[in-house]
Amino acid sequence: MKSATCSLFIIISLLQLMILVNTEETLDSIMKRLKEALSRLEHPRPTQTKSVSCTTVKASGKLASCPSGMIATGCSCGFACGSWNIQNENICHCLCPIIDWTLARCCDLRK
Repeated sequence: MKSATCSLFIIISLLQLMILVNTEETLDSIMKRLKEALSRLEHPRPTQTKSVSCTTVKASGKLASCPSGMIATGCSCGFACGSWNIQNENICHCLCPIIDWTLARCCDLRK
């Protein structure tokens, strides 16, 4: 959302500059105005400190489930299988026909 708001502000600022610009203004003066406009943007500070907590879950077979409240951020499969997907945000599913183990990297954003 921040990047969309920032992008919108930049586009509006550039449009204003294009409308107001006359032939006497140089590229340097336009860049100076743009930098001044961008420096006035306020970036809200986070009110709470957050940290990421991750763990690894290994299971036999094609599926490995993350603990409750955690999401799967990556998977690894046995027998050098590189084909996998994440189901329901918390289950690693290896897609190769023969798999002996599946590993899920599970993370949680904590306050």
